[in-house]
Amino acid sequence: MTDDGKTLTFGLRLQAALMLLALLVATPQGALAQITAFKQAVAETAAEDPALSAFYRETEYEALWTGRDDAKRRTALVAALEAAGDHGLPADRYRPAALRELLAGVRSAADRGRVEVEISRLFLRYAEDIQSGVLDPGSVDAGLVLDPPRRDRLAQIRAFSQSSPAAYMRALPPQSQGYVRLLKEKRRLERLVGQGGWGAPVRAGKLEPGDSGPQVIALRDRLIRMGYMDRSAAAGYDAALQQAVQRFQRQHGLAEDGVAGDNTLAAINTQARTRLQQVIVGLERERWLNKPLGARHILVNQADFHGYVVDDGKVSFETRVVVGRTRSDLRTPEFSDVMEHMVINPTWNVPRSIATQEYLPQLKQNPNAVGHLRLIDARGRVVNRQNVDFTQFNERNFPFDMKQPPSPSNALGLVKFMFPNRYNIYLHDTPQKSLFGRNVRAFSHGCVRVQRPFELAYHLLAPQTPDPKGVFHRALDSGRETQIDLQSPVPVHLTYRTAWVDPKGGVNYRADIYGRDGRIFDALSRAGVALRAIQS
Repeated sequence: MTDDGKTLTFGLRLQAALMLLALLVATPQGALAQITAFKQAVAETAAEDPALSAFYRETEYEALWTGRDDAKRRTALVAALEAAGDHGLPADRYRPAALRELLAGVRSAADRGRVEVEISRLFLRYAEDIQSGVLDPGSVDAGLVLDPPRRDRLAQIRAFSQSSPAAYMRALPPQSQGYVRLLKEKRRLERLVGQGGWGAPVRAGKLEPGDSGPQVIALRDRLIRMGYMDRSAAAGYDAALQQAVQRFQRQHGLAEDGVAGDNTLAAINTQARTRLQQVIVGLERERWLNKPLGARHILVNQADFHGYVVDDGKVSFETRVVVGRTRSDLRTPEFSDVMEHMVINPTWNVPRSIATQEYLPQLKQNPNAVGHLRLIDARGRVVNRQNVDFTQFNERNFPFDMKQPPSPSNALGLVKFMFPNRYNIYLHDTPQKSLFGRNVRAFSHGCVRVQRPFELAYHLLAPQTPDPKGVFHRALDSGRETQIDLQSPVPVHLTYRTAWVDPKGGVNYRADIYGRDGRIFDALSRAGVALRAIQS
């Protein structure tokens, strides 16, 4: 322990001793021995935990869990701990049996005091895990720059002490519909895993309408077990099977052509255990984002390549998006921020990494390369390329900024949507419209390209002007770079969901293009989370 830590501990113990001294003066002599032993043990055991030390000082070291009138609190906690595995939490971390053993092992008032504090620690650990996640996101993946809503520990236990125990414990998990629906899907998958999953895989390269044979039957049987079609004795690839394949494709982000090709069959053959892992990761992600998202907010699901504006819980605008490439240094990070303004006819200030890693090698070969970009020196002057020997520069000493003036061919298109952040990530238009026709849309350097940027601008401006289109197009037609502030800034959440359940009950799965979910599940496994198979 550091000197600072020793000083803190000494100070806390001194405060506890002074509080106990005051209690001794005010307490009848006959009850002093038991009360003093209990409260002394509580004070000493809680001394190195500032939140618990402060809480028990506030309550004059009264019992919260181990008193005669505390049975309801103990019962509520034990019930919650027994259900921890239902939420994809590491059940062995909380072990209700160990809690019972602690209580059964009490032989003295001092024992009871020590157990009292241990139960409070257990409660706080469980409460934090189920409210805001088991893991620290940034320790799992550098792209997870999230700030889970960790509640102040003193406020947590203080609030619990003043509440109905069972109601408080029920309210700890996220109350969002997304979380509730994933819990239901988790239970369904656990039963399926217990029953052997979805049956034999489909061993074919491609199946399409008109085909027949044992692999068509295997495809039909698997889709029946998955819930995409009703039972049928048909042996051929008929219209009913084609429609079931299309439903499956729709809920897995695949081209809805009704043909079971390589990508579709790979998704169909994915094991139920793998889908269960995705759902468990989805629950942890929901806990990381367990906070008010904003009455109006923008939500981008990178794994689904879509962006949404959500008003009062309902999607009011939707668009396809392009996200960062799968290269580790180009992946779009996950974080939340607030959109403050949009820039119409933007200038593209080329990030230094792109300028030196992608464009400098071209300039060394040909000074006239990337002629659509201007070189700007340290004094803000445009540089004549013919007077520069680019071969003398490298990534460290390249002295110029690179900019692309406003134009329809600008890399940012004609509008960008700004939520200033240290990652230099934002939403923007793009001249590369053809990429939105792809199923997998991971092509950017990290920013989020929007398929319907004008419509998004109108939608965001609508609350502050009766003529959003007119305001936007007057700025656009000027040809000048123009900033329009949002009178009511809009929260933006860049997320990554490979498993979610839509409001109609459809279970959606997407590929883990960045490998993040795999790393999250591995970390959850190391923390003690286990897959369960329910036999029924």
